Amino acid sequence: MELSVGEVAKRSGISVPTLHFYESKGLITSRRNQGNQRRYERSVLRRVAIIKTAQQLGLSLKDIAQSMACLPTNKAPTKQDWLKMSKQWQHELDARISRLEKLRDHLGDCIGCGCLSLQSCKLRNPDDILGKKEVGAVELSQQ
Repeated sequence: MELSVGEVAKRSGISVPTLHFYESKGLITSRRNQGNQRRYERSVLRRVAIIKTAQQLGLSLKDIAQSMACLPTNKAPTKQDWLKMSKQWQHELDARISRLEKLRDHLGDCIGCGCLSLQSCKLRNPDDILGKKEVGAVELSQQ
């Protein structure tokens, strides 16, 4: 059974422009009917659910696309497909959880720090590593 873009939007709870965006990124596919209207296989609903779940986990669309590249396009992803993808994301999620716990545990130390590159900042500049490289306030994007 094929679905129109409006039906997919209604059943998945996302907007039509978002579906078009996902399609432009290669996350979902459609075919065009004789009237040049998009038609989606019903299995696209499962793919959209996976995309939304991954986004709720904080994964980028690039990471999601890489993981979904191994999925079949002509049928709904299976439980085994999901397990394979979720294992790929496990390391990133564990690292993110660790960073969040570190932030939570040391957030009070940041009050009054201001520039996030002071010697006392345990979150952004442990052991004043930035002071050895540059002068002034420098923000580190990842540690």
